[in-house]
Amino acid sequence: MNTDIEFSRALGEQPCVHPSACIKDSSLGAWCEVQERTKLTETVMGDYSYICGDGEVIYTEIGKFCSIASHVRINPGNHPLDRAALHHFTYRSALFDLGEDDPDFFDWRRQSKVTIGNDVWIGHGVTVMPGVSIGDGAAIGSGAVVTRDVEPFTVVVGVPAKPVRKRFDEDTIAGLQKMRWWDWSQDMLRDRMGDFRTLGAADFVAKYTNS
Repeated sequence: MNTDIEFSRALGEQPCVHPSACIKDSSLGAWCEVQERTKLTETVMGDYSYICGDGEVIYTEIGKFCSIASHVRINPGNHPLDRAALHHFTYRSALFDLGEDDPDFFDWRRQSKVTIGNDVWIGHGVTVMPGVSIGDGAAIGSGAVVTRDVEPFTVVVGVPAKPVRKRFDEDTIAGLQKMRWWDWSQDMLRDRMGDFRTLGAADFVAKYTNS
């Protein structure tokens, strides 16, 4: 994993990480951006994805081309509801001079990782709870609390987040998933930029299916 990532003021093959961001045991792809005061811990972020300021992400796998707004929390800490005490002195024991920390608790947290697909948009102030999977092309409305898996290309909003609609019809969704444009090369993206800008999704699929 890339743990020592230098700050660059321009996007490129090396990710752009604000000096105030904290990156720990994480891997960032090309053309990624991590903005100010954001924390990433044991997280993988795919090419072209970005997260705005004041975010906090742990134990998460993020796909390519994801757009994550500010003040987003992904995989927030769970407290042990089955224990006699909820407080973290039972697993962060060293902080309180009560012995060694509890490694089993943190392994349990790692097993509840969040998985985010490609080209997902997560709005301002969203919380994504542990263990949730968000499909390709999904959009999460601002302030939502995502407690359940989100299907691909689905718009969800609210607390708890609930589906509002699909972005496209099923044939278009199937075409986009088969096409996987997010895996195209930089040259292909550049050459087809005009169509990204002017064609609707259905026409885009029709033009580039099997190409």
